[in-house]
Amino acid sequence: MTAHPINGRCMCGAVTVEAAHLGERMSACHCDMCRRWTGAAFVSVHARADNVTLTGPVKTLDTSEWAERGWCDACGSTLFYRLKQDGSYGLSAGLFEDAAGHSLTEEYYIDQKPVGWAFAGDHNRMNAAETLAFFGIS
Repeated sequence: MTAHPINGRCMCGAVTVEAAHLGERMSACHCDMCRRWTGAAFVSVHARADNVTLTGPVKTLDTSEWAERGWCDACGSTLFYRLKQDGSYGLSAGLFEDAAGHSLTEEYYIDQKPVGWAFAGDHNRMNAAETLAFFGIS
């Protein structure tokens, strides 16, 4: 976890985010919904709900039984994916300078990844069933 608060912002600066602590994980999600939402894989760093403060014109949409997605209502920047079960966040890595210093640790829905895309490195790669099991979603 980060030892100090870290700040980020959307493209226009209307939304700011402060994370008191970030987990060590940075993930890339290749699910159909994330790719439609971001135009590519959704790359995120993770934080517990009680460690995140978002300020500004945040809009959200329930996108499944277990999660919602958020964006800046001023510029449309992707902000987060949030699990309903515990409120934890996958905060867009692009909100933070140098992706908050994280390295990619896992890829979700690798079986939905477009054939021509590849992330380098030795990290965990999970298919759809493994991803759902990882998050305890049935």
